[in-house]
Amino acid sequence: MAAAALLFPLLGAAPSDARNSENRLQPAFASAAAEYHVPQSVLLGVSYLQSRWDAHAGAPSVTGGYGPMHLTDARTALAEGPPHHSDGSEDARGDSARPPLLPEAKLPETSEIPARLRTLPKAAELTGLRPEALRTDPAANVAGGAALLAAAQQELGEPLSSDPADWYGAVARFSGADDTATAAAYANDVYDVLRTGQKRATDAGQLVTLAAQPGLSPHTGQLRRAGLRTLDAAQTECPTTVSCEWVPAPYKEFGDNDYGNHDLGNRPASQSIKYIVIHDTEGAWNGVLEMVQDPTYVSWQYSLRSTDGHIAQHVKAKDVAWHAGNWYVNAKSIGLEHEGFLARPDAWYTEAMYRSSARLVTYLAKKYGIPLDRQHILGHDNVPGSTTSTISGMHTDPGPYWDWRHYFELLGRPFVATAGPNGGLVTIRPDYATNRPRYTGCVTAGKPCADHGSSAVRLYSGPGESYPLIKDAGLGSTPTTGVNDLASRVSTGQQYAVAGRDGDWTAIWYLGQKAWFKNPGKNPTAVNATGLVVTPKDGLKTVPVYGRAYPEASAYPTDVPAQAVSPLPYTLPAGQRYAVGDRLPGEYYYAVAFDGASHRVVVGKDLYYEVQFGHRVAFVRAADVRVVASGS
Repeated sequence: MAAAALLFPLLGAAPSDARNSENRLQPAFASAAAEYHVPQSVLLGVSYLQSRWDAHAGAPSVTGGYGPMHLTDARTALAEGPPHHSDGSEDARGDSARPPLLPEAKLPETSEIPARLRTLPKAAELTGLRPEALRTDPAANVAGGAALLAAAQQELGEPLSSDPADWYGAVARFSGADDTATAAAYANDVYDVLRTGQKRATDAGQLVTLAAQPGLSPHTGQLRRAGLRTLDAAQTECPTTVSCEWVPAPYKEFGDNDYGNHDLGNRPASQSIKYIVIHDTEGAWNGVLEMVQDPTYVSWQYSLRSTDGHIAQHVKAKDVAWHAGNWYVNAKSIGLEHEGFLARPDAWYTEAMYRSSARLVTYLAKKYGIPLDRQHILGHDNVPGSTTSTISGMHTDPGPYWDWRHYFELLGRPFVATAGPNGGLVTIRPDYATNRPRYTGCVTAGKPCADHGSSAVRLYSGPGESYPLIKDAGLGSTPTTGVNDLASRVSTGQQYAVAGRDGDWTAIWYLGQKAWFKNPGKNPTAVNATGLVVTPKDGLKTVPVYGRAYPEASAYPTDVPAQAVSPLPYTLPAGQRYAVGDRLPGEYYYAVAFDGASHRVVVGKDLYYEVQFGHRVAFVRAADVRVVASGS
């Protein structure tokens, strides 16, 4: 029990007190490193990749990981955690409803849980600390992580060296991965952190610093002695910097002239890929893989595992997966599902998964010429309803707790000011940790969610919180603070035209209205920007807004039924401006039969502009609008 006696006084038994305490987390790393003879930098690097040193007040992650070291105890997390909530049940392909992703499951036996999801019990054995302490006390948690690293080092027959270069194999084993590719990708990320260094204030207000070691070169050959399987990456379309395996979604006929669960295509030769859509799974890894291999279910291109960032590819990029709830977007996008839950603010995502996802998106964006901005890297919650009847059923993931600001920093495209106050646009960019809008309905309808950092900013009908929330005419309901209610919400990275300013408040054009958000100079929630905007052509009082950019009727060949160009229940009024994301021809992918020989790509002469119209993107006909500089 020496570790308990040494470490508990460093942070105290109550995680909630840490925010107001002295800076005690850094000494906890130093003490644990000394106790278990692990280089402090290695311990800090592993913890950063697991949690960015956050403790999350003892709440479990998506995969049942606890504390700064993300020690996993999935069975306890399942037993104690609230049931997950679906984020809606929209039309996933464009013509059939998506059921909830995972049914409620019985609590698994310990033997049924993978070893990577039960590292906390092993840490308890190694340290003599109570499992509850490892879950709730950050210092104890760090000690448990140090003990696991030391045990892995000894199991590999390596000395408890003071040189960080000697710990590559143990770091790889700490990931819990059972294959060399995933373990190596994880260890490489840790050593990238060690080389670059990090400094950060945690969610409990603790300042932690890791000094850079730019010349550090680990002994990667240690991994050959780890006894891990070799991952078969054949057929995958992934960068070499991630671990990736092929778990195919089936293309099969079933029932009465029905088939699933995607459509064959020939992208980008037949049609361009314009979007990458970020989803969360609303379910755990094994169940997600079972679902995507069901021909009667929907599909997506990639799944990403939270514990270590491992990727499974299911559908080739050339083919069209059924994931976005808007057939136009499906036909022009790649879908990424991230293991997680929208309505569990403390079921946090690991840094390992954020980094793996960012590497995959960077690779795909470069390969297919997709701009790295928020009008091309969409959340599922940014995909518009294709018609009026589908608006209310559209999904809302990954939701307000996905850290878009950090994600785009990892993409190498941080959101920065690009203009002065007269630039005409703003980029939404709150500080994730301190931006804490109140949400309800995470567990029980109408009841407050846990206080938590957020990427989203709330909108009001006037310059103050006493004004009503902005209403979404397409939803037709009174706006609420519900975690799934997007009526009056903007998200980090989205750009809007400035419609006015009043003290600490900024107005933007949003869904055909003037919408206000708090934007104080000392702690801004947006930065100034410049770019192109659309506004109605002279003489037009309003122009229609669309959820898909379909061709004009005359563009369709005789063997392809013309699709209606149906406006949504919104209009873009004269005098208002909206940020432009892209200029696109009207396009429709005809794929209604199993036989790919009948598939057609119809391209029209009508052109559209994609615009940031509300929380979701939308489309307007080029013939209806003028494109001008935002600052003009």
